[in-house]
Amino acid sequence: MALTLTIDLEGCTGCACCMMECPDLFDIDDESGQAVLLEPHPSDDRLDEAERAVRSCPEGVITLGKG
Repeated sequence: MALTLTIDLEGCTGCACCMMECPDLFDIDDESGQAVLLEPHPSDDRLDEAERAVRSCPEGVITLGKG
């Protein structure tokens, strides 16, 4: 099964930790100031990178799952 990254945008404060940690997976929207997923279904070889993004979020709004 593929990895799936999600962001709870209601809780995203736009601190950009995810983007700084994993710029290939995340960006920050200029208008809303919130995180944007560039690659919601990263390949298995990006598991470590995706897990770092989850851990880097101070709000805990990034999740990683299978499916």
